Amino acid sequence: MADLRIETPRGCIIKTANGKAELTWNQGSLAKRQQNFQKAQIFVDSEVLRLCSPLVPFQTGMLDKSGKLGTEIGSGEVRYIAPYAAAQYYNTAESRPYDSQRGAKWFERMKVGHKKEILIGARKIAGGG
Repeated sequence: MADLRIETPRGCIIKTANGKAELTWNQGSLAKRQQNFQKAQIFVDSEVLRLCSPLVPFQTGMLDKSGKLGTEIGSGEVRYIAPYAAAQYYNTAESRPYDSQRGAKWFERMKVGHKKEILIGARKIAGGG
């Protein structure tokens, strides 16, 4: 019995006469996918910072800026590094007298309105359609 071979642009599967299957990736395909995933992560991190910005409590602007300074875009981790960031996030009201949008748990509140659009954008960039 001859080997069975299934080929795609990303790689091939070979089933040998002894019944074993081997998967071989095309080298260019894997690098391109990783590059697309990195671009998608950059998009997600940037969108999280952009969309959270109008929700972050604002007195001097340092809390919002600490998110931009503390985040390495593309790392997958958005960090607000102001010493009082955790207290503002977890231990304060979800709105402010000066702006009802700004307040605690800004990331969770941002996700309610924008999660779907972020996922759609990331999927397009990553090549998922």
